[in-house]
Amino acid sequence: MFTFEDKVAVVTGGARGIGKCICEKFREAGAKVCVIDLLENDYFTGDLADRETLEAFAKKVLGDYGHVDYLINNAAPKMCGITDGSYEDFEYALRVGVTAPFYLSKLFAPYFAEGAGIVNISSSRDRMSQPQTESYTAAKGGISALTHALSVSLAGKVRVNSISPGWIDTAYTVYEGADAVQQPAGRVGNPPDIANMVLYLCSDMAGFITGENICIDGGMTRQMIYHGDCGWTLDV
Repeated sequence: MFTFEDKVAVVTGGARGIGKCICEKFREAGAKVCVIDLLENDYFTGDLADRETLEAFAKKVLGDYGHVDYLINNAAPKMCGITDGSYEDFEYALRVGVTAPFYLSKLFAPYFAEGAGIVNISSSRDRMSQPQTESYTAAKGGISALTHALSVSLAGKVRVNSISPGWIDTAYTVYEGADAVQQPAGRVGNPPDIANMVLYLCSDMAGFITGENICIDGGMTRQMIYHGDCGWTLDV
């Protein structure tokens, strides 16, 4: 469906889950993929929260290929809440979830090829929350806002968009009953639901899309839920 022959795609957090699926899809389409992850992988292992690590990673990518076509900021920040989360926990989450995407965009800015794209992976938590998720939610809200800021600053050179996944089961579990039915799409999401959109946003088919956030959550954030309505109940 997509052709990215000899394009260079940088994917953070690409060793597992959604990131791994994004890498697989890019490789299937012919791209050269450069991964950075805390987990061991075949390209670069390191902590995105560390400035020197980011600089070393960018240096390796540019040394290997000389340019970047696509930057996918996918790595997930740490989740902690206001009750148990420390200052250091919260700061670390923001360094991974917001600072690293900003700094990699800055490091690669002079080296983006014509038609380049950045896709930031946010979350439907950028607009809704559960208790004790402050660090993750703040980071995801931050990367959503960073997206439209970068799209303006890099206008004419790089298109910048973000995706906000909802419930994506990275183990490809098939859910039945309430877990599936509660979602307007009738099922829980899987990594290809996100990866396919990443490739679309990087393709020429999305050439008029920039500064946009696309929520892929099976319709959950569009569904109004009130106690006693449509069989919904809240235990208090």
